[in-house]
Amino acid sequence: MAAILLRWACCLCTEGQVVHTLPEGLPVVGITTLEEQVYVLRWKECDQVEVYDVTSFCLLCCLTVPNAGRFVDMTSCKHFLCLYISDYDVECVHSLDLQGDATQWPVSDEPHALSVNAAHNVLVTCLSVHKIKEFSPCGDLLRDVTLPDDVINPTHAILLTSGQFIVCHGLFDDPVHRVCTVSADGREIVRSHGGQPGSDTDQYNSPTYLAVDNNEFVFVADENNQRVTLLSPTLSHIRQIVSRDQVKWNPGLLCLDVQRRRLYVADNEWNDEDDTYTSGRVVVFSV
Repeated sequence: MAAILLRWACCLCTEGQVVHTLPEGLPVVGITTLEEQVYVLRWKECDQVEVYDVTSFCLLCCLTVPNAGRFVDMTSCKHFLCLYISDYDVECVHSLDLQGDATQWPVSDEPHALSVNAAHNVLVTCLSVHKIKEFSPCGDLLRDVTLPDDVINPTHAILLTSGQFIVCHGLFDDPVHRVCTVSADGREIVRSHGGQPGSDTDQYNSPTYLAVDNNEFVFVADENNQRVTLLSPTLSHIRQIVSRDQVKWNPGLLCLDVQRRRLYVADNEWNDEDDTYTSGRVVVFSV
């Protein structure tokens, strides 16, 4: 197994190469792939989900999410063939099938990033209350995991095969910006990478999003350092997989297509004067 992981790590040790860039437009707040298509979620009042062909990257159609507030993230479930979209203002998750039919269910806290686990349940990271909530596909709350007090502003969480969580946290002036493996009950930090915010190899400046491959190598969107970092399953630094020279603005969201060895990166422009994102695009990398 160690030899297999080493060979896989070597394959990933080169910087990703840009394959394509989807059109620039309104800020991108979600990316996922499903059924030979790429789904891009933008801040719009209608036609919020743009659907692209995964091979040609041609725009196929747009889907509208009804009763929408402020979207924060999107993920997909290959088993149930649907999209999940977190809505910060309405405090809910929207479920959207591939025909555009939508339902929604409450989170009862402000939801942030999403992921789907091996049991096809939805994990919702609730940043302001330091929690991970697990819901069934129909929206039943299955468990409510409170993270350690020093995991401040958790932005994204993924459940590993071990039952542990991998979590990234740290925004703005938070004293610690890092990626952590957290015990299954949420009480203990098992290992971590990062610490005081900065730009050195073992530092982050707003690690906002994660992607994990089938061997549990970890891709980290390091938004304000304008890079994506690759970590081993034990959270050791391997290398920078996307550099600041390959993005235009701030890479804040990721989607990993393991089958095609592609990494989709949301690259959004931040406006300090308005304190908001103003433009966005998706850059597709071969990894």
